[in-house]
Amino acid sequence: MATLFLPCAGGVEALLAAEVSRIAGRAAETGRGGVWVEGDEATAMALNLESRLAQRVLWPLVDGPYRDEHDLYDLGRRVPWGDWITPQQTLRVDTSAVRSPLRSLNFATLRVKDAVCDAMREAGGERPSVDTRHPDLPIAVFVGPEHATIYADLSGEALFKRGWREVQGEAPLKETLAAAMLAAAGWQGREEDGPLFDPCCGAGTIAIEAAQLACGIAAGLQRRFAFERMLPFRRHAAAWREMQRAAQARVHAPRVPVFAGDVSFRMTDFASRNAEGAGVAHAIEFKTADALQRLPPAPRGTLMLNPPYGERMDAKGHGARAAESRQGFEGGGSPAEFFAGLAAHWKRHYAGWNAWLLSPEMKLPTLMRLKESRRVPMWNGPIECRLFRFEMIAGSNKPALAA
Repeated sequence: MATLFLPCAGGVEALLAAEVSRIAGRAAETGRGGVWVEGDEATAMALNLESRLAQRVLWPLVDGPYRDEHDLYDLGRRVPWGDWITPQQTLRVDTSAVRSPLRSLNFATLRVKDAVCDAMREAGGERPSVDTRHPDLPIAVFVGPEHATIYADLSGEALFKRGWREVQGEAPLKETLAAAMLAAAGWQGREEDGPLFDPCCGAGTIAIEAAQLACGIAAGLQRRFAFERMLPFRRHAAAWREMQRAAQARVHAPRVPVFAGDVSFRMTDFASRNAEGAGVAHAIEFKTADALQRLPPAPRGTLMLNPPYGERMDAKGHGARAAESRQGFEGGGSPAEFFAGLAAHWKRHYAGWNAWLLSPEMKLPTLMRLKESRRVPMWNGPIECRLFRFEMIAGSNKPALAA
């Protein structure tokens, strides 16, 4: 057993703790930027396969106080590295810090790498080589003001890389954040959740995450993980294959419909191709349309979107900028005009729907002339955002807020 650490995007910690507790079958503890949970190899494998919200699954190897890079070297020498990889395999070390006194994280990374190589050379006369792209043993080093921890990164590539994305626009929404939006809304693809609709779908991330939930597809079913090449997990290879087979057997026809669209033909095509790669093309109805004009695809349901913001974009994806990016507004115009028009359209046609919008614009309710019923803090990479919930009630044409 070990105390596993699963980092996540800011604002997602409580949602991740609930997910981890369900997968691991035991309580998880939240912290800033992640979640801790006790678990063994089977727990770690299940978390990699099933978690939609975690960025990685990290296995602790050693921790202790430090003052400089030489202390990190000594800390690294305490790990029996031969239990994790052979000299013929490869490694990579990544170091991150919070209020650390170290002057150079690159030097800290080098010292931990030296500790691994020196220990294995002394033990068997050979040392592993470094592979910065696809190492057999990715090592994560976290250094604080006085304390350091060295982890084995069991995931390898970050967990938002589900293994299906072929094409993307600029600044695509990460799959883990799309899943967090759905979790915050309580939408998990069950019959009682009702239909889901993303009218500004871009490369289709939200719709694809929703469709996989509706079809019971595990987040990591289509990808490989670093732990599969690590010595402690090789003896669990049969259990891992059985875990994958069981996850595949749980896949079913979609329980609820998912609808998506974008003003750009190019992005709708991208999203459709991504949905095929994710195995959910049959579960999503795509349509190229302006969000300010598209009528509801169902009598009621959940609107979930990360609306475009940034540069202007002509209607239907025409124009030089539209040929390269979806980061603009349907029909052109300013953000204020877009959001006001979107709210007016929803109030006129979407009574009975709940709308969830992720935006860095803290005054979004004012722009939309609507009163939010919830606002959930979330970070989209380095961008601080809020996930706003608006309830579309029949007869709510009148502005709830002053313009």
